Amino acid sequence: MTRKQMKLGAFINLPGHHVASWRHPSSGAGRAFDLDYLTEIAQTAERGKFDMIFFADVLGQRLSGNAHSSLKLDPVIIISALTAVTKNIGLTATLTTTYNDPYHVARKFAAIDHLSKGRAAWNVVTSANEGEALLFGKEKHLQHALRYERAEEFVDVVKQLWLSIEDEALIIDKENGRYLDVEKVHPVNHEGAWFKVQGALDSPTTPQGHPVIVQAGSSESGKELAAKTAEVIFTAWQTLEEAQVFYRDVKGRLAKYGRKPDDLKIMPGVFITVAKTEAEALLKQQQLNSYILPEVGLAYLSAFTNIDLSGYDVDEPLPEASSIEDETNPRIRYNIIREIAKRENLQSIRAIYERIAGARGHREIVGTPEQIADQLEEWFLNDGADGFNIMPPHFPEGFNDIIELVVPELQRRGLFRTEYESSTLRGNLGLSVPAVKTPEKALTGASTGEIV
Repeated sequence: MTRKQMKLGAFINLPGHHVASWRHPSSGAGRAFDLDYLTEIAQTAERGKFDMIFFADVLGQRLSGNAHSSLKLDPVIIISALTAVTKNIGLTATLTTTYNDPYHVARKFAAIDHLSKGRAAWNVVTSANEGEALLFGKEKHLQHALRYERAEEFVDVVKQLWLSIEDEALIIDKENGRYLDVEKVHPVNHEGAWFKVQGALDSPTTPQGHPVIVQAGSSESGKELAAKTAEVIFTAWQTLEEAQVFYRDVKGRLAKYGRKPDDLKIMPGVFITVAKTEAEALLKQQQLNSYILPEVGLAYLSAFTNIDLSGYDVDEPLPEASSIEDETNPRIRYNIIREIAKRENLQSIRAIYERIAGARGHREIVGTPEQIADQLEEWFLNDGADGFNIMPPHFPEGFNDIIELVVPELQRRGLFRTEYESSTLRGNLGLSVPAVKTPEKALTGASTGEIV
């Protein structure tokens, strides 16, 4: 009997996930805009048989002269370029539903899915950073609840567009002069609270039915959106018990949307520092933390707690958060950080920012390959996760360590693949291919390209 296999994503955040990663002697800090470097990282992940690489995106971040760089390239453009230099690995990019329109998103990701032969994924976000509003000429950021209302309708419209021209519609019958079977075209006719869209996408259904839909979020609105629309969800938890509660909660919501538990893969983020001995791994952790300048640590913690800590002494305790204008925002990350500080008795701002300097509230594991595999295995086999979104401390060395030390240990235990099972991301993740409601399959809804 074959053991079930965990799914692994490589969270590519250059120059690394640790706030001081760019100061590490081996960091490729100056190469974030270099396609050769991005290719090297993507091919390293593919060599490690990862299911996907994942690029997050946040706009409107405050720039400073000494902090972890907020400078980056558009991740949609990056994964477009990487289609040509990879063969099996999934390519996931973030694009917000708050400052885009459905047709633009549907068209971009459909193109990437075709060019990659079925390896594209869209990470759906609603823009948590209020600074994004100013970049798009908005005086005020939408409330958390409204952002999720918009996102739900947005994803629905994108799915309709993706499935508006069946793959079989492309006939290309040269002898009889027929290029397209219009009976297999299902124009979208959508009018909702946020969007009015009529017409079809100008490309057929993609090699994996449609790109995989990924979401990151643990709020009540986020969990409900994931249950209805997502196929992979990234989340942040510290303990197995917390992860199990989330796992049961989200999986338990799927049935009301006609979905099965395996239709959604839950992949918590894990920040990993690995070495051949535990002492060496701890030394690596301490080295990175030693590069954090106090003003950088204060700004970093301020961003995740929504507390302005500028001017505070780093050896003071973390103050309580004041009320915020958006009462619909559950402040998930602030609550996680507060709980870490309480559980681990972290008495100072410095101790807290050093604790979350790489993981940002995600789980952090420091140790040998065996110690790390033990903890991943525990969560995986006890309904805490279907896999993990791996967060290397810095690139390329910290990522190479994970590929060379942790992955072989997982493979040795039979927990992770040694070869790809499929040529598509959907196939490797074990996700079903979406179908289109045609007149033969449904009496109503055929013209809207709705999902079965």
